[in-house]
Amino acid sequence: MTGFARVRKALAEGEVVLSLKSVNHRGLDLHFHMPAEFDALESDLRGVIKNGVARGHVQIHLAFARTVAAEKAPVNWGLLDTYMRAFAQASAQYHLDARPDLNAALRIPGMFGSGEDEDLSEDVGKAILEAAAEAMETLNQVREKEGEATAAEMRQRCGNIGLLVARMEEIRGGALPAFHKRLKDKLAELLKGVGIDPQRLAQEAALLADRSDIAEELVRLRTHAGQLDAMIAGDGEVGKRLDFLLQEMNREANTILSKTGGLGDLGLTITELALAAKSEIDKIREQSLNLE
Repeated sequence: MTGFARVRKALAEGEVVLSLKSVNHRGLDLHFHMPAEFDALESDLRGVIKNGVARGHVQIHLAFARTVAAEKAPVNWGLLDTYMRAFAQASAQYHLDARPDLNAALRIPGMFGSGEDEDLSEDVGKAILEAAAEAMETLNQVREKEGEATAAEMRQRCGNIGLLVARMEEIRGGALPAFHKRLKDKLAELLKGVGIDPQRLAQEAALLADRSDIAEELVRLRTHAGQLDAMIAGDGEVGKRLDFLLQEMNREANTILSKTGGLGDLGLTITELALAAKSEIDKIREQSLNLE
């Protein structure tokens, strides 16, 4: 599920800004974007994120703006000199009539200070982890709202599949004689000129008709739709379990389609209903990628 959250923490040493952005993904994929000085916190941050989300592509952006007293914030003249020389060289090389913006230059990270890395206090690390936990809570609130809407749509589609199955069951009763006739004619054609007991022929046709019947597939499809609805309505992680169940439902729909060819108008009607059921299953599968 998609979502976004940002948390700011003001400290004596500076301001922490942490944001989380999630999009759909089959598994949990975390990407960190933060200054190298926070590398030691990545493991702890992973733990915080994993406690709050089990599935999705999550981007974690972390920024820290130091607050330093004016008398302790000398300009990093080496960095400023490098910037100015690079600006002049680029202007000359590309024949640009441009002058450097000093305000922009002074906003470059590291422009104030000695240029040496300063150790972060425990308070900063603690504030970052607290910001991550708060952002995770806000992100999940957004994701839960989206999840509720997605689950409602998926349950509606489960209901649609149930209605399609009920209609196919009604038509199946009228299609049984057509099953028998089609198979009996086929057997008669194959055995043309071969003497065979008519009663035995009828028995073989009835046996093949039973194998071509779609009653079992319809029962399983209805059962799976009920299981799917209950799974979505329940608690806990369901995304990965849904995938397996949807594969089974799709298999039943394909079997129905393979058995209803050559039955005339009744067969065409069942085919249309089975295709509609497959469409609902595919749409549920697409939505299932959004759920945990």
